[in-house]
Amino acid sequence: MGIEKYTSMKQQAHRVDPFKERLRESLQRETLNSRSVRIARHANVYTCGDQDEMVYYIESGQIKLLMLSPEGKECLLAIHSAGDIFGELILSGLDSRRETATAMEETILKKIPCSQFLARLEHDSLLEGFVRYLAVRIADQQQVIANLVTVDSEQRLGKTLLQLARTVGERDQQSTRIELKISHDELSEMVGTTRPRISLFMKRFRNLGLIETNLDRFLVINEKKLADYIALRAAGHVSPRRSDSFNPVQLLDKGSLPN
Repeated sequence: MGIEKYTSMKQQAHRVDPFKERLRESLQRETLNSRSVRIARHANVYTCGDQDEMVYYIESGQIKLLMLSPEGKECLLAIHSAGDIFGELILSGLDSRRETATAMEETILKKIPCSQFLARLEHDSLLEGFVRYLAVRIADQQQVIANLVTVDSEQRLGKTLLQLARTVGERDQQSTRIELKISHDELSEMVGTTRPRISLFMKRFRNLGLIETNLDRFLVINEKKLADYIALRAAGHVSPRRSDSFNPVQLLDKGSLPN
């Protein structure tokens, strides 16, 4: 991912954030008197093929969306946390779910019927913002598909970490903290490679100072360094075999980052 494209994605995400805050406030009002549903860790909210007409709002916890190949291999599509919605693809008129939604930890949800959800968006003048929100989600998924075809697994992991930092991270002056509990197995499902390779790449990223784990055991991403490293890898300025001793700052100081 080039620096210009990464910056553009960051700016795009920031435009969506105010809408997400308005959406959360709207859905909190809509579901104020609705019964909460508690989902146990590893339990499914729904599975592929289920039929329901609900959009789900997360009050607390984490949900992952998975698709299965005919061979039974899992592909992790997205991770959602408190304040997020999921299951909105049912608004397209699909007759059944195309993915499985699973709780990564104990999660509390509110169910909102599709008709009620759309009525709330219209009442609070959120329809236009919701279209933009969905367009960003589609763009993100298209980027994931492109990455699977065009870049190697190390770069895909780096881009996945940047995507997580952009969408669910808590930012400070120099880095971004990801408080979601994401295992190496789940990262392998997102990236499309094996768990041992994820562990190898994560160790390499740590050695390079691109990521670290803080005292609370949260993953901390140095977004600029990681984005620079991915750009240099994509341009062929560093190969995987010598990247353990590679210092991206040295190359950047020499002006070798491609335009």
